[in-house]
Amino acid sequence: MTTRRKFLTGAALAPAAVLATPAIAQSKIRWRMQTYAGSALGEHVIKPAIDSFNKIAGDEMEIELFYADQLVPTGELFRAMQKGTIDAVQSDDDSMASPTEVTVFGGYFPFASRYSLDVPVLFNQYGLNEIWDREYSKVGVKHLSAGAWDPCHFATKDPIRSLADLKGKRVFTFPTAGRFLSQFGVVPVTLPWEDIEVAVQTGELDGIAWSGITEDYTVGWADVTNYFLTNNISGAWAGSFFANMDRYNELPPHLKELLQFAMDSSHYYRQWWYWGGEASLRVNGPKMELTSIPDEEWATVENAAHKFWDEIAAESETKAEVVNIFKKYNADMQKAGRPYRYS
Repeated sequence: MTTRRKFLTGAALAPAAVLATPAIAQSKIRWRMQTYAGSALGEHVIKPAIDSFNKIAGDEMEIELFYADQLVPTGELFRAMQKGTIDAVQSDDDSMASPTEVTVFGGYFPFASRYSLDVPVLFNQYGLNEIWDREYSKVGVKHLSAGAWDPCHFATKDPIRSLADLKGKRVFTFPTAGRFLSQFGVVPVTLPWEDIEVAVQTGELDGIAWSGITEDYTVGWADVTNYFLTNNISGAWAGSFFANMDRYNELPPHLKELLQFAMDSSHYYRQWWYWGGEASLRVNGPKMELTSIPDEEWATVENAAHKFWDEIAAESETKAEVVNIFKKYNADMQKAGRPYRYS
């Protein structure tokens, strides 16, 4: 009876206690993420991963995805993320103009990679992850994850069959790639991503050196260019996910882990989507004629790339550190032989 009286007394007091100290509902975490990619490309390179993240995170967190230039111009992505105007970014370092020592290596650093698997190996096994984490931490941004995407080829209105054919060509490309290609007479042009197709149609551009053939077909560039050059200046694009440091640190551990899984799934999707697409569209694609520059002539470009590496390495200790990793890695792959490298 004593126990029963205590229980009933406590039960009688319970409503008043609940009213006096109501439970505080946990608010849903909301992020805004902008990608470098337009909507057609974004359907492949980012949307599936973010959709999955949002489904699993449920009432705890939601990432709202924006495509190229929807919130801020691509060249302002870094500053907007650093300030907290947006919470996260998917881009290469080069395009978003990040003020770090490693910016020049984002996107397409000439001939640093031959195949798509080179990039994750360089980051996860050869030390680039630690360097990127260090450099971005200095500027209040979290480097989350790097991945490999498509190779860099020319898609042009007129055929390219020799280095001389590159001279005077106005080409949309990445800042560092443009800096390198200018020595062969290429005129780099910077425009908003969504304007490229029209710029080729109107003659403002002669071509594009931004992607492989999968992307050319996916985003419509194969509809306005006639030729695809099989020689590439890089075997894989290096891009990353980034976040505002404060916003990232606010996440509970399990959501950080979920975010990592989502990014990994995005990288994996791109690995096979690009790899298969590049081969299939070269063989079966009806829209562009394939052209090639002879290997002995293209060797001039490869030799120039190694000189370019040394020029970049001379600019700072950090850049030299990255270039030395590229040299070590490519030397290892060459010694390993087939299928890693072909003599």
